[in-house]
This record gives sequence, structure tokens and C-alpha cells, in this order.
Amino acid sequence: MKTNKRANQILEILTEENKAEVSLLAQKLGVSQVTVRKDLDELENQGIIVREHGFACLRSADNLHGRIAYHYEAKQKIAKSASGLISDGDTLMIESGSCCALLAEELAASKKDLTIVTNSAFIADYIRGKSNFQIVLLGGIYQHDSQVLVGPMIRQCVENFFVKYFFIGTDGYSRRTGFTNQDQMRAQAVRDMACQAEHIIILTESDKFTRHGIVPLNLRNYPRTVITDDKIKKEIIEELSQAQIEVITI
Repeated sequence: MKTNKRANQILEILTEENKAEVSLLAQKLGVSQVTVRKDLDELENQGIIVREHGFACLRSADNLHGRIAYHYEAKQKIAKSASGLISDGDTLMIESGSCCALLAEELAASKKDLTIVTNSAFIADYIRGKSNFQIVLLGGIYQHDSQVLVGPMIRQCVENFFVKYFFIGTDGYSRRTGFTNQDQMRAQAVRDMACQAEHIIILTESDKFTRHGIVPLNLRNYPRTVITDDKIKKEIIEELSQAQIEVITI
């Protein structure tokens, strides 16, 4: 779901502010309110935002359609880079997230005979009919907004697999806690799935390194690689390297 540059800027403002007046959006973007309303109409038609009287806000912070559209070009390049780690016939695990969904789509376009183990009903549906892949959807409690499965059944199901690569997203990072998530149950699902993988690949845009979620993922005991865009700060790369995390920039 690609958006134009101005619509992407609107999503960025709404991500930071949660809610914004049409007049304020027009002022920040340097365009007329009529132009902003046209962009908002398109975003609303795609199910990303909700329109109110004179305001716009994100439908849900967990809505993956909106998160995919946000920084779409960078995420697509990250996904393409990550797909280079996978060969035809491999089995891999993918966690819920916008970069992860685009990775699944890239794999569907470029690989054959993969088995994807995931807790994301969104991803399973996102690539439905686009490939000959076998999709293994882990069981659990269904979270409606994020379309992800969580809970103790995840660990019971994933123990039947062991893969080389587990691809995950992140809501943020801090020097003290490492990578983080906003949701305790989704964070626990990541930990449970990580136990069944040799290597964890974190797919994220560089701006995630300027914020952090409230729940540490606690993945320090696993080999890790970050694939991100080249706007990541040099000091963050050095910090990650000191923590024995490989960094690949696109």
C-alpha cells in the first residue's frame, strides 16, 4: 500500500500527535486545506485514518495497513534486503509487523517452496494466493486490531519447529533495555518464538531508534542482526556493534 509523499507526512504527524486538525496539517505541509482533505479522503478510504469534524486521527496504532503505508519505501527496501537471506525451500519464522508483512510479500514474489511459521493472521492473509508457500499459523488468543495471535499456546505450537532465521519488528530501542514492544503479550510471543530459532533478524526503520516501547523483548542471549535504513545514527551503529549486533543498512 504505497502513499504519496504528502500522505506519508500526514501519517508521520498523526503518529506523533495521534490527532490533528486539518488546518494544522495544511499549515505544517504548506498546502491548502482542500489538498489535505483529498489526501485524508484517500487515507480514510484505505482504512488507515478516521475523519472527525475538522480533525483526523489514526484508526489504530496497531492497524498494519497504516503502518505499512508509513515509510513505505524504506520498509520495502529493508524487506528486499532481508529476503536475500532466504533460499528456495527454506523454513523460516516471521513475527507480526509492517516490515515483516512486506518481507513476506517480497518472498512471495521472489522465492519458491518456502514454509513460513507465523503468529500473524494478517501476514497469512496478506500473501494468500500470491505463492505456493506453506503457511503455518500458530494458535493462540486473537488480537483484533493487530491481527496477531498471542498467549501460552504460541509456545506449545512453536516447539514443533526449529529454524535458522526468525524475522521480527520492534516498536523501539534503548541502550538500557535493548529492543522493545508496546504490548506484553506480543512481546512474550516473540520470546517464545525466538527460542526456536538460531538467529534473530530485526527489521526496522531507523526512526525506531529514537523511541522505545514499554516492554523489553529481552533477546540479548540470541545472535542478532538489524536491517535498517541508512539514516541510522553512527553512534547507534557503534552501540549495537558493542552489543554484538550486526547492522546492515540499505
